[in-house]
Amino acid sequence: MPEFAGEVPVREPVWNVISSVQNIQRHQRGIDFECGFSRLLLRVLAPNLIRVRFLPTGEFRARRSWAVTPRDEEWAATSFDVQETDEEVIIETEKMRVCVQRHPCRVKFFDKENRAFAQDADLGMGWRQMGAGKFQVANWKRIEAEEKYYGFGERAGLLNQRGKRLTNWTTDSLDYTMLTDAMYQAIPFFMALRSQIGYGLFFNTTFWSRFDVGADEPGILRMESLGGELDYYIIYSPEPAEIIRTYTQLTGRMALPPRWALGYHQCRWSYDSETEVRQLVYQLRHRRIPCDVIHLDIDYMFGFRVFTWNPRRFPDPKKLLNDLAQEGIKVVTIIDPGVKFEPQADYPVYDEGVEKDYLIRRADGKVFHGYVWPGRAVFPDFLRPDVRQWWGDLHRNLTEMGVAGIWNDMNEPAMNDRPFGDEGGQKIFFPTDAPAGSGDERTTYAEAHNLYGMMMARACREGLEKLRGRSRSFVLTRSGYAGVQKWSAVWTGDNHSLWEYLEMSLPMLCNLGLSGVAFVGADIGGFAGDATPEMFARWMQVGMLYPFMRAHSMINTKRHEPWEFGTRVEEICRQYIELRYRLLPYIYSLFWEAASTGNPILRPLFYHYANDPKTHEIYDQVLLGSSMMAAPVYRPGVEKRMVYLPTGNWYDWWTGECYTGSTYILADAPLEKMPMYIRAGSIIPLAPVMQYVDESPINELRLRVTPGAGEWTLYEDDGHSFEYRHGAWSTTTYRVYLEGTQTVVDIQARQGQWTPHPRKVIVEVVGSGEQEFTDDGSARRLVFD
Repeated sequence: MPEFAGEVPVREPVWNVISSVQNIQRHQRGIDFECGFSRLLLRVLAPNLIRVRFLPTGEFRARRSWAVTPRDEEWAATSFDVQETDEEVIIETEKMRVCVQRHPCRVKFFDKENRAFAQDADLGMGWRQMGAGKFQVANWKRIEAEEKYYGFGERAGLLNQRGKRLTNWTTDSLDYTMLTDAMYQAIPFFMALRSQIGYGLFFNTTFWSRFDVGADEPGILRMESLGGELDYYIIYSPEPAEIIRTYTQLTGRMALPPRWALGYHQCRWSYDSETEVRQLVYQLRHRRIPCDVIHLDIDYMFGFRVFTWNPRRFPDPKKLLNDLAQEGIKVVTIIDPGVKFEPQADYPVYDEGVEKDYLIRRADGKVFHGYVWPGRAVFPDFLRPDVRQWWGDLHRNLTEMGVAGIWNDMNEPAMNDRPFGDEGGQKIFFPTDAPAGSGDERTTYAEAHNLYGMMMARACREGLEKLRGRSRSFVLTRSGYAGVQKWSAVWTGDNHSLWEYLEMSLPMLCNLGLSGVAFVGADIGGFAGDATPEMFARWMQVGMLYPFMRAHSMINTKRHEPWEFGTRVEEICRQYIELRYRLLPYIYSLFWEAASTGNPILRPLFYHYANDPKTHEIYDQVLLGSSMMAAPVYRPGVEKRMVYLPTGNWYDWWTGECYTGSTYILADAPLEKMPMYIRAGSIIPLAPVMQYVDESPINELRLRVTPGAGEWTLYEDDGHSFEYRHGAWSTTTYRVYLEGTQTVVDIQARQGQWTPHPRKVIVEVVGSGEQEFTDDGSARRLVFD
């Protein structure tokens, strides 16, 4: 139980469990069940999607719009059959069946082959009183044999989360380890898979909640919340992609970022002066290391006051950012939610916050304060739309200088109850009884705490779209809740320059992707501590795969620019950053896919090979999209590693050698090489190396094709404006297949209203040579012997 609640007795109260069904009432979209004083509601929203709500007593809470986007009634009407017997009530759709046992009331789900999943266990659903008028609710479900559990948002450790207790409460988890529980992101969604069957479950509560995935009882999954109401969505599918597609229909999908945000980002706490930033950019360009973005940490501000510039360190930010733009560099600045408490200092952000009552107040009406970088600070209530608009408009002092993106930090929120550096300082949270939000969604921070970082990111996103007009912006957040992908990219917070954090980054990012958040990354090289040359080289190889690719380092640690580690490591970093830039047409198309379907960009092997049990526990190999697989090295001194190749043929990225799965191979992995493979029947578009995304038009596109059968679609637009929303995009679909001993590449006519720059296309079939043509958008057929 959370320490903040302050209501946990020495002996926890006994659980009350739901009683038998006494009456049912059918509706157009489902059935209501009366169980004594308790009520159970089932709503059929889609053939594979059912919502379950349980209330011990009283009235169901009014709809909350924060995470779930569509209302129940906004889903297309779904047909279902209802059968009643003395023992149970059965609801059946074309894809699944749910059985509600009457005596006692229990909910069980089945696929069309009568295979059970997400079955209520013996206790079913229950509640216990945690104070006057406050209830903790819980649901116990069976864990099936061989079932694996993934997702749960941001989680330390390995990929499969079975056997763990997982708390959903956004927390500044500095110095997190493999054993850390609550972290920066709180996303109560998971995916459970076993052979031939799978399901997703979204626990629709923003209150403190927790999953116990067989930790207390090996065969029991318990989900519990302090919200007083049990509300969850079950998504059935044996295909992980369909689960994610349906989940992101519920919680939303990311918008297309600017293409420059997919390039390499360089960061440090802090590049603390104009002189240092200019020297950094000079080194990047002089050394021919591609880079698109420089991040400015807290020292660009004047006394850590948000939305200010330090006049000594950055005397003319507009000129600086304009000069950097001439070098192809965008600037992203950090913003924290804590506003410096300065009642007599003529600090407009603080003054307006107080004057317009935009700040969080305690239950007694006094303005809440905590201690962060500027010292004593106050905090906006981002649950209120008027506050979000005000906060978004404040970014003008940054965008008018040329800032192209915002990095939202410390927004769990992170604060101390004493000034930083004081002995005995502790992390605290907003009082859970503090009012939050407005109108019909007025609540307290018991319900709104987990939303704080996401709503800050939303305010930022909406403000930048207004202020930067025709240009897409980059938004990054450390904290968030389910649906954060609509507003921001995410990184995994303050990691360490240790090998185990490099290893842990892949399952962390994959589980975030399996929780709907596709635009994710971890700090390359580790934030806290000193990376060794070997570690940094290996981390840059892995970082090339991250959807968000940023190197970062902490103040008073070794700098993490590629040239800081000697010429050999610098060359390795250059090689892999260049590969990232060559792959941008492929990666940008994956971002379009994520924006369209919710598919993650970085994927665990089981995402496409769910019926191969060998893939279910593999956390140290990843797929970039469906076509490319990498097997990074994450231990010092390793020059060979075991690689599992799933079913089908796989081609070594570096040599073109063909391997047949399902099998293990021992791959060569000297320091200069990360083992990488292309699935048979793949088409990988490659652009020329550039020092930044828009250095020059793409006048040559190389398609690397592997023999086999497959199809792939290249997505293109101008990469920076919102015109794609109005039809200014294009897609080209490529198909590869075998005819006897020949490989055929079919190129369909280009679709859409956007025309790329004139270019030559080189089609290279691995092992069969290449052909080239001038791309005019017309269909063509190429045959390779």
